[in-house]
Amino acid sequence: MALNEPDTALLDALRARLGPAGWRDPADAPAMLEEPRGRWRGKAALVLRPASVDEVSAVVGMAAEARVGVVPYGGGTGLVGGQVMTEGPAPLLLSLERMNAIRRLDPAEDAAVVEAGCVLADVQAAAAEADRLFPLSLASEGSARIGGLLSTNAGGVNVLRYGNARDLCLGIEAVLPDGSILRGLKTLRKDNTGYDLRHLLIGAEGTLGVITAAALKLFPRPRERATAFCAVASPAAAGAMLRALRDRLGETVSAFELMSETGMAFLAAHCPDTPRPPVEGRWFALVEAAGGEGAHVAEALEAGLAQSFEAGFCTDAAIAQSDAQRAAFWRIREDMPVANRRVGAISNHDISTPLSAVPVFVEQAGAAVRALDPAFRVNCFGHIGDGNLHYNVFPPEGRSAADYAAQRDLVKRTIHDLTHGLGGSVSAEHGVGRLKTEDLRRYGDPAKIAAMRAIKAALDPAGIMNPGAVIPL
Repeated sequence: MALNEPDTALLDALRARLGPAGWRDPADAPAMLEEPRGRWRGKAALVLRPASVDEVSAVVGMAAEARVGVVPYGGGTGLVGGQVMTEGPAPLLLSLERMNAIRRLDPAEDAAVVEAGCVLADVQAAAAEADRLFPLSLASEGSARIGGLLSTNAGGVNVLRYGNARDLCLGIEAVLPDGSILRGLKTLRKDNTGYDLRHLLIGAEGTLGVITAAALKLFPRPRERATAFCAVASPAAAGAMLRALRDRLGETVSAFELMSETGMAFLAAHCPDTPRPPVEGRWFALVEAAGGEGAHVAEALEAGLAQSFEAGFCTDAAIAQSDAQRAAFWRIREDMPVANRRVGAISNHDISTPLSAVPVFVEQAGAAVRALDPAFRVNCFGHIGDGNLHYNVFPPEGRSAADYAAQRDLVKRTIHDLTHGLGGSVSAEHGVGRLKTEDLRRYGDPAKIAAMRAIKAALDPAGIMNPGAVIPL
């Protein structure tokens, strides 16, 4: 069904329902209409800022009756265009920024109930004040909001130990496409009462409803932490080192990040304030272990690194001797995307492969990129512990990405074909959004896509929720 442009009567009714603080003119919120990489400029008839689930319900119900599109908006940090709509009738942009209350934090229950507009860093801080840990952690945690993180099933650096956003959510409150409210904020660990709508909405990128609050899992805060920055012989050696460390240290290994010498060169040239790596090499691993009091993780990590050194996996390593040094190690990893943006990529790729295929992918992808142009540069980094790599291709020194715009699709197709052939995914943690709908059509399982379309049609027959996102048209 075709969607409608919102008419004056609807816009006036929405303004009246939400009050003066509940809406903004799109012209006064230009940043909300552009995604972070500047690839798309979206549009909206009105920016809505509801303050409660009942107000969200009213907005969505009115939009459904008028057959007007609704685009949910969290922190605006998504990298696949899921939060900007560029084609079709202007939608209503639904921001959850005013719904930012932590409704309940219960250390005894190891759970927190928070609204979708809560910034991730604020949830982390509230958990810490209660002597608990909320382990979801990523570079944009100072601006990304819980609703968007769940809607995209965000990953980050601690997936190795704690899982994706999906694994950290116990319950969901959401407004469905007809305006009805799903009240599922239970903190139960077990609830086998039919379909789990929580997991249907998580990762749906706002196409099946609007997440308005969530019950989140909390964990004991680590009493001991050890962090090391290592030079490794190769990605294969890094994988072997991780397996050896996990065999020795068990689940105390929380993060294991892979970086390359190209990434370090980019940082040196474009982020001069970023600390330099404490070791030299072609490939690097940042590893962190954490445990309870008496776990002796520092000693265990040091012994594990010595074992990896003897096996030839690790060629050098520096263990952080203070919180400041640990922060410096992590800043190297966290500033990598900043350096990438300043260099300007021809094509960025957020891919995953089976763990055993990571070294194969890195080798074959490098050869494939060189075959396209021997002068292309590659910055490969990411969460090797869960098979997720950010494999980004850059122009030769002295040239710009704009010079190679005509080759962007070929580069992307080359990397994605290889990923798919290895049994991987062309969207590991960023989602599909509007950027990758054609990729989903090309690489997705036909039965899965058909089921997705059927679910969308059943829950959102008018197609008002985030039109054009995720589902290939």
